[in-house]
Amino acid sequence: MVPANNQATILHADLDAFYASVEQRDNPALQNMPMAVGTGIILSASYQARAMGVKTTMNVQVAKQYCPGLVTVEPRMEAYDSASQEVFEIFDDTTPYVEALSIDEAFLEVGGLRKIVGPPIEVAQILRNRIAGETGLPISVGIARTKFLAKVASGASKPDGLLLVEPDSELEFLHPLPVRSLWGVGKVAEGKLLAKGIATVGEVANAGITKLEQILGKSSGEHLYNLANNIDNRQVTKTKRRQSIGAQQALSPKNMNYAEIETLLIALVDRVTKRLRDGNRLAKTVMLRFRFGDFRSDTRSVSVADETDSTPELLAIARNILRNRRPEIETSGLTLIGFTLANLSTGEGIQQALDFTNNASPKLDIALDAVKDRFGTNSIGRAGLLSYEESVHTPVIPDTPD
Repeated sequence: MVPANNQATILHADLDAFYASVEQRDNPALQNMPMAVGTGIILSASYQARAMGVKTTMNVQVAKQYCPGLVTVEPRMEAYDSASQEVFEIFDDTTPYVEALSIDEAFLEVGGLRKIVGPPIEVAQILRNRIAGETGLPISVGIARTKFLAKVASGASKPDGLLLVEPDSELEFLHPLPVRSLWGVGKVAEGKLLAKGIATVGEVANAGITKLEQILGKSSGEHLYNLANNIDNRQVTKTKRRQSIGAQQALSPKNMNYAEIETLLIALVDRVTKRLRDGNRLAKTVMLRFRFGDFRSDTRSVSVADETDSTPELLAIARNILRNRRPEIETSGLTLIGFTLANLSTGEGIQQALDFTNNASPKLDIALDAVKDRFGTNSIGRAGLLSYEESVHTPVIPDTPD
């Protein structure tokens, strides 16, 4: 947990029309048209469909009455899970304080990044640009001093927006909003409040706790009064340690040759393995994610016998996976490459293999990490411009599709 403060340092990041956006990203024919995910009940609708009155949980036949041209597709949960993982890897790469709320939204505490990256609004802009560039998905971000207000701000900024609510303008922003903006106000509670002439958040605040408790009960009345006055002391709490960490890079398929792609992969591996060691963790599985120039996506993985945090060992596996895809990359081009380490552990109780080769790579890893900690991530790197032919001595390890 991170300490509460009086500055707007909490981000609420929420992917827009998540399932529908993934489908529009993966199928260009669906872009800029009213479409929805679901063949019986609408699970997610594009903003083009929402403008015509289509809503989540609506029956498809009813939705088509509102929007006769609505195109519906069956859900692809594996694609959504994969996209979510891509986004959360970017969250985790931004700040160690990430609290997941669902597959498509999270709170991030970014106050500690002010000296390293910049103020929260700059962090949010970088985050949105990375997600758009690396995943092709739109995301809205709200920034505020409290979790509640950050979430309200992200909702107000949709679609694909960014909104900062400064501490000195919190109530000015909050009080004109309708009562349904408050967490815990559904149709029933909204009806009760409207029946008493309470239609806005400001009117909830002015009603006082006693009146609200009479209308909604003791617990709900106090809860809504606090929210209406932006009293929310909850802190961003790190979600249970993720079982994978990674990073990815969007590419320009027309301008990137294989050697340049391999160089970018080396940089990704270097970055992720440092995070692995910073967290005192070991990895057993290496995954590479590919998005080709013809919009196809694929993931390949290799698991090793002994868990490791060694950059050279993990890099050798990653380069082998990349090498196996070289013909396809050179034929179709590549628009994104991602590197992920999975099946993570703390290494407790694991007997590490003895090193009979006097390999200096662990010391080198530690030395490089120390330089980066002191002088920044880009201050030093590995020699990434070795030709493909110079690395063929590395034994090929078969990779498997995920």
